[in-house]
Amino acid sequence: MYPFTRQLLEFNKSNPNNKIGMLILDVKGNYYSQVKKFCAQFDLLDDLIVLELNGDVFYNPLHKPNLKPIVLANRLKTILTLFSENNSESYWLDKAEQILSECIKLCRLYNNNYVTFLELHKLITIPSYFEEKIHILRNLFISSKFTTKDIYELNASLDFFQKEFQNLDARTKGILISEITRITNTFISDYEVSSCFCSPKEKLSFLGFSDLLSKGKILVLNINIAEYSLLSRIIATYLKLDFQAEVLSTLSNNAVRRSAFICDEYDKYCTKTDADFFSVSREAKCINIVSTQSYSSLKNALKDEATVKVITQNLINKIWFRTDDIFTIEEAQKQLGKEDKEKISKSYSESAKETKFSYITQTLNSENSNISETYSTFTQNDYIYDTKFFTQDLETFSALTFLSNGNKIYNPEKLKMLPYFK
Repeated sequence: MYPFTRQLLEFNKSNPNNKIGMLILDVKGNYYSQVKKFCAQFDLLDDLIVLELNGDVFYNPLHKPNLKPIVLANRLKTILTLFSENNSESYWLDKAEQILSECIKLCRLYNNNYVTFLELHKLITIPSYFEEKIHILRNLFISSKFTTKDIYELNASLDFFQKEFQNLDARTKGILISEITRITNTFISDYEVSSCFCSPKEKLSFLGFSDLLSKGKILVLNINIAEYSLLSRIIATYLKLDFQAEVLSTLSNNAVRRSAFICDEYDKYCTKTDADFFSVSREAKCINIVSTQSYSSLKNALKDEATVKVITQNLINKIWFRTDDIFTIEEAQKQLGKEDKEKISKSYSESAKETKFSYITQTLNSENSNISETYSTFTQNDYIYDTKFFTQDLETFSALTFLSNGNKIYNPEKLKMLPYFK
């Protein structure tokens, strides 16, 4: 992944109007140091934004005043699917999405259009806090502080909470609150996390990807998934969804500019929305570079084989290293196609004129026998690379490549890879 990152950073490094805006998700926490070296080499340190705990970048994933509440809530629902082993239980996720959407509406009305995970957590889990904010909203309404749109959204939210949510039985309500707090607890239970992602509005230093794409900046998420498992997956997935939405929005406003998405251990952050994005991102000039241990890793994360196939077929250039994963091998074989192969069969036969049975040795003894050997060749349509090639013939630091230059697809071939650390 390092050589690809280096090439993209070096591309048009001196042209501020054509530099590539990039999102890099660092799963292990060691990618950032190499990116920083490249940025120093190409004089791009001013364009590097590192999102990490105890850093100098503050980001609120929910501060998107230009997005409708239901859009923000849908992103949070997408993140919830990462933690749900059985994604078929859609009722809880759909209802959690609705509750989040209505909470975001209320929070925007009483908190000067600013929403944080802390506010959502309090609204959902503390009944007295919810009543306190309703009292504030009532006073603002009486003081004629709301527009017609604000009044409509206020009435819609109050109707939902008073006529639907509060009438749910205790068990159902408890399950829904538990689903939502799986996300919100992550941001309020740790001081460092809360200060970075739930900071006051005036302290925010990264507001989204609009500025990043237009100015060709580089954002690196540097949160080790082994240390902060839930936080890393939530923030990485949210950044990815935010990045994808911003990239696709450039198509409608004729502001298309080259961008790149890089993710190692992609199976940790993949979502079903990636299938749709990868299929249309080429028109938006977005370069997607991802790596994973196997296709089965993606299948295990997404719980949907069809989505995995859509994602992989939209990634034009592919590099396969040695693998024992049968699903990966079979998919690679199908993509590489078949060819006519010449097969050879060999057989031996023996014939005898006289055969006698020996009672001493208990065997048949042939006399005047003839032995013949037969060779035959035939053509069979078979996969270009068999299973043995993927499991045994690919040595360490060698790979099977299926590449394109944008106009032409090159024939698949085995290549020796140069280890970066050497």
